[in-house]
Amino acid sequence: MCGPDWLEQGMKHVWLPYSQMRTALPPLPAASTRGCTITLADGTELVDGIASWWTACHGYNHPHIRAAVAAQLERMPHVMFGGLVNEPALTLATRLASMLPGDLDRVFFTDSGSVAVEVAMKMAIQYWLNRGQAGRTRLVAFRGGYHGDTMATMAVCDPEEGMHSLYQGALPEHFIADLPVDDARAQALDTLLGQSGERIAAIIVEPLVQGAGGMLFHPPDVLRRLRALADRHGVLLILDEIFTGFGRTGTMFACEQAGIVPDIITLSKALTGGTMALAATVARQHVFEAFLSDNPLHALMHGPTFMANALACASANASLDLFAREPRLEQVGRIAEQMRAELDSCRDLPHVVDVRVMGAIGVVELERVADMNALKSALIAQGVWVRPFRNIVYLTPAFTITPAELTRLTTAIHTVLSQSAPDPVHRR
Repeated sequence: MCGPDWLEQGMKHVWLPYSQMRTALPPLPAASTRGCTITLADGTELVDGIASWWTACHGYNHPHIRAAVAAQLERMPHVMFGGLVNEPALTLATRLASMLPGDLDRVFFTDSGSVAVEVAMKMAIQYWLNRGQAGRTRLVAFRGGYHGDTMATMAVCDPEEGMHSLYQGALPEHFIADLPVDDARAQALDTLLGQSGERIAAIIVEPLVQGAGGMLFHPPDVLRRLRALADRHGVLLILDEIFTGFGRTGTMFACEQAGIVPDIITLSKALTGGTMALAATVARQHVFEAFLSDNPLHALMHGPTFMANALACASANASLDLFAREPRLEQVGRIAEQMRAELDSCRDLPHVVDVRVMGAIGVVELERVADMNALKSALIAQGVWVRPFRNIVYLTPAFTITPAELTRLTTAIHTVLSQSAPDPVHRR
């Protein structure tokens, strides 16, 4: 590997995510970002189609967010949230409560999506413990689902989808069901809840899109079914909106499209506009009230060191300013329309199984990827940053992307897939 000294030296010591480091492509040295462009150390510019794992919804280096973080850095970069509070965190909690549907109005801050989900799981289980029902320690999750890489969250991911299958036997066992996308599966879930409801604390689901499971879409009616089943059987409903929250599916929160209110919701990713690490677990009032007691053991005993970090909360408040001031959801609608039109030509390629778009999510699903490294390299050679996984080539661009930049991304995908098309065997 050749490049700047920091790359040469640092790569001897770093451990990269989701990478078999013996065979993976060398990572690209990013030197700077602006808008929807990543500039590498050698000056190469790539149009970013992923928005840094869907976080940079306003593009990189937005001046309003940058100014808010700089001002907060001058005042107070961080103060512990145990026994102290800070203005950016409390302002953010108030704003989130006012934006979320129903009475989702108690915000517990963390510093990553996985931890936010772990907190949601702890809340759900302790909710029942505090109410004197000690047997409700299981959750219902779904095939194709993904909720994080920490030990507790791995246990509610699809156990057969590769990333976490090695840990079977080391993880707590929860109920993994099929999403109720039709009457038969809804009936099966109803039966499961009826037979095992006294052991179940909550249902957890990614609303509308199962992201890391393959960018799998389902209609809002699935969420309405889940809300009705949770109510019928007296279990809590957790929506993991870490990917889908803040406009990605076309509404500010995915649950709005179903007109439901979960008991607990988790948020992260675009919460700070991709600038700082921050997450939140937000509970409805009846969940919060179950923790109010003269018994100190009924408190939620969780407290990340950097929870409610003032810099991160300032960044998040600035991001929410931009959603209020600028036409982000209209931009998402334009992106969806353009991706539908421009990705549609991929349907004609013999190795393409499906092309689908929801909001600012565009997906080309392939039968298989014979050489993932070659596919990634070919996309980079087209001047774009697109990171396929499994058999999925997808786009989750910043909402501020220009039509010309988006066309560069969709054209690159079609060009590369056209050149790398395998023989059309075993077509589904």
